[in-house]
Amino acid sequence: MNIHGNKILILDFGSQLTQLIARRVREFNVYCEIHPYDVSDEFIRTFAPQGIILSGGPNSVYENDTPSAPVAIFELGVPVLGICYGMQTIANQLGGKVESSGSREFGYAEIHDCKSPLFAGLSDGIGEYGDFLQVWMSHGDKVTTLPAGFEVIAQTPSCPVAAMANLERKIYALQFHPEVTHTKQGTRMLEHFVIEVCRCERSWTMPNYADEVIAKIRKQVGKDMVILALSGGVDSSVAGVLIHKAIGAQLQCIFVDTGLLRLNEAQQVMQNYHEHLNLNIIKVDAKDEFFTALSGVSDPEQKRKIIGKLFVDIFQREAAKLSNAKWLAQGTIYPDVIESAGSKTNKAHNIKSHHNVGGLPEEMNLQLLEPLRELFKDEVRSLGISLGIEPKLIYRHPFPGPGLAVRILGEIKPEFVNLLQHADSIFIEELYKHDLYHKTAQAFAVFLPVKSVGVMGDGRTYDYVVSLRAVETTDFMTANVANLPFEFITRVANRIINEVKGINRVVYDISGKPPATIEWE
Repeated sequence: MNIHGNKILILDFGSQLTQLIARRVREFNVYCEIHPYDVSDEFIRTFAPQGIILSGGPNSVYENDTPSAPVAIFELGVPVLGICYGMQTIANQLGGKVESSGSREFGYAEIHDCKSPLFAGLSDGIGEYGDFLQVWMSHGDKVTTLPAGFEVIAQTPSCPVAAMANLERKIYALQFHPEVTHTKQGTRMLEHFVIEVCRCERSWTMPNYADEVIAKIRKQVGKDMVILALSGGVDSSVAGVLIHKAIGAQLQCIFVDTGLLRLNEAQQVMQNYHEHLNLNIIKVDAKDEFFTALSGVSDPEQKRKIIGKLFVDIFQREAAKLSNAKWLAQGTIYPDVIESAGSKTNKAHNIKSHHNVGGLPEEMNLQLLEPLRELFKDEVRSLGISLGIEPKLIYRHPFPGPGLAVRILGEIKPEFVNLLQHADSIFIEELYKHDLYHKTAQAFAVFLPVKSVGVMGDGRTYDYVVSLRAVETTDFMTANVANLPFEFITRVANRIINEVKGINRVVYDISGKPPATIEWE
């Protein structure tokens, strides 16, 4: 595809911030990919990047068996940028010296004497040493001897080599992290590298991507039938519409109603996708199967495994009826691919594995079609808008794969699901009504299987409790409680207690992540 002729290669040394580097590069409308640091020289040459970025990582270059960059990156003649560990391995591999600094430098720092195209026109103020830039440090080692041909391009009082460069070879290295928001001008530094130094064009746009992927799908699939498990979530929705635009009636969607969806969601999925978007959908009513399988089960992980296995079994059963199906489409997105690759290759600490990445049985004998696997979540949303999908669907809050099963603590019972569906619906309705829905990243209700004493009218009640949960976050790795107006929370609580018979108490979860998680289970 044309977009791949104008790209940045990011080599991952195990930093949890590597995805942020890629996100920043994509913000410049430049395509990039993350790959493990130990890819072959042949792979790098075939990839043919216009620039290479080396991420940070948890190791020390002077220890035994520590990661090093492929030799090819220094031979291609393209610009290279090393960040934190990436800087240290550049220094070490090119003849410099890296030593322990004795104490770890973590957090705010001011770099001065900044010179090089990366810092052109940037300043956060004037301090004791002149113009400075505010940056975020996180390291315990430092470069003490520069490689031949390199010069210092920034320093701090405690870190004499805060940045270095070989301007002739266009190799740059930063001890700090420009990808985090704490480095105030970090995005501009990365932009200078990608646009000014690497000379990349800003050609990575969603309309262009859609046109090229549609053409690619048509070529891949030919006249074959494709099946897609449609959940009604953002990823599977965008994948479905994209594939449908490519091959039309050759796409068959399968929607499994687990009974664990939001209020009226099954009807809405059929209406939105079948009637409005003209997708072919087979609806499978599997509510009784899921409730039977979950009966008496309280452990969260066991619930997840039961739901995941049963979903696959049902999907297999339905797919087997379509004898002409040759492809299985999935809404796999780039973070799924990166995180699962990390868990398999051990380049970074395992974050989580994903059912979309290799989770279905091999005996299905279907080829995988994953048109979103190069995109981050915000890019998927942008693609959905460019495809004409309704913004209200595209910007819905995340919903867990196991559905309400992980928002009901303990055992799953149909009556618990009914109570939670109605309470959650009231909460979401009020968020929309008061223009607060899009000011929170995720909001929902949780059912607590405990009863408390209440009084309604002149009578005593002994009913269940729900908790409201609303958070603010940009990456879902950390989150703060949403500061919703107290009057709003009390209004929602009153509506739930008055309208949902069986609930007499509402609480508000004020926990952050960490130490809590966003979902309760």
